[in-house]
Amino acid sequence: MSFFSRSFPTLNRLKQLAFRPRGVEEFFEGGKSIPTEKSWTGRAWRASELRLKSFDDLHKLWYVLLKERNVLAAQKEEARRFHISKQYFSNKGRQVKCQKSMARIKFVLNERRLAWVEATKLQRLANAQESAVNTKISTPSSTAKETVTGSV
Repeated sequence: MSFFSRSFPTLNRLKQLAFRPRGVEEFFEGGKSIPTEKSWTGRAWRASELRLKSFDDLHKLWYVLLKERNVLAAQKEEARRFHISKQYFSNKGRQVKCQKSMARIKFVLNERRLAWVEATKLQRLANAQESAVNTKISTPSSTAKETVTGSV
């Protein structure tokens, strides 16, 4: 450990930020166009898990999955370009997981949109019923005043 890394911990953080991949390099995992060893990936997101997320979290997750989809597409294209057989390289499983997760995010967001539409319909109906009740209440009271003044 050098003197500078002990004395200036923020310098290490700046080095990490400075050497992050930018631009086209983000399309490659670990700086390689095609990974040499098979990496383990998790499962696709479930709709029940996504329902617990906020809109902002779903938005961020969508872009992470979009970036993953682009990385996988770049790897697939590189494998095709180098004439690598699907027998030796295939990221189809990861593509399916990514596709399922993105479809489930759209499904959850559509559920929320439909619930919002239904809630606004119910609110309009409640407001219409309330205004109808208010007009019915004001009408009989005005006729009651006329009958009272007419009988005197």
